[in-house]
Amino acid sequence: MTPLESLLADVRACRACADFLPLGPRPVLQMSATARILIASQAPGTKVHQTGVPFDDPSGDRLREWMGFSKDEFYDASEIAIIPMGLCYPGRSPRGGDAPPRPECAPLWRARLLAQLPELRLTLLVGSYAQAHVLGKGAMTERVRNFRAGLPAYFPLPHPSWRSRIWEAKHPWFATDVLPALRRAIAEARARG
Repeated sequence: MTPLESLLADVRACRACADFLPLGPRPVLQMSATARILIASQAPGTKVHQTGVPFDDPSGDRLREWMGFSKDEFYDASEIAIIPMGLCYPGRSPRGGDAPPRPECAPLWRARLLAQLPELRLTLLVGSYAQAHVLGKGAMTERVRNFRAGLPAYFPLPHPSWRSRIWEAKHPWFATDVLPALRRAIAEARARG
């Protein structure tokens, strides 16, 4: 067993938050040591918890659309790693929507998982939780508007939930400026040797 295979076995067996997870633990991620692009997101939703496939929901459809990717390209672990801040479905928030990622998860696993990505060129910071974890506190809209500040390593994006359609309608620069730049940054990361 390789070090990555051993680590992934440990991650998939994790029960650190079991007492707090309404559907029980089911870590969901995708990775390979050859991946050049990392999608750092929030946490799996209920549908993803059921299937065990990252972004196997309407949010994933929207994210793939933004990236200009087919499902086959998106789920090619040799190119794309998907590691959320929380690896398991965290439950519902009292305010509506999903709860934040469990606070135990990222400190427990994230650094060890990222250490297994030696070819990583670009990290898509999808949503405010991923952005705050990597970049510290700040406003998501301003980070997305100023995406160039993080290049070539980071590219901040809103979470691609249905709510992002409302956000996108209020910020037309996202479609005209950000999405073409996102696709260029992805192409560059995949092309670099």
